[in-house]
Amino acid sequence: MAQRKGCLIGCGVALVLGIGLAVLAVFGVGKFLDMADRTLIDPEVYAAVEAGDAESEVRAKLPSGDSFVKGALKEGGPAEPEGSTCAWYVSGAEPVNGKETVLRFCFKDGRLAEKAEYPMR
Repeated sequence: MAQRKGCLIGCGVALVLGIGLAVLAVFGVGKFLDMADRTLIDPEVYAAVEAGDAESEVRAKLPSGDSFVKGALKEGGPAEPEGSTCAWYVSGAEPVNGKETVLRFCFKDGRLAEKAEYPMR
């Protein structure tokens, strides 16, 4: 009888752990998809905007950019123009040499002051 109880307890623990891992996997996939939705941008959008374009028009073409990976996207890029506000995105293009491309848009005085692209570190 004790052996049977031990087996049932072991199976119950395994079931609870399995369900917990499944929940974590779904949560992780959800976070990844949310990050991609907020930071992924079509390279054609990047090519279509030019320095001097109105900030409101450019931002209307961009996703929110709010993501937990924002800090990682900032690394390795050129210096930000003084007095500007920048937004970072991941290019939807194929990786170059195994690295994703970061697309940065910097705004100043209601205009796109600069755009830059560089490999993610």
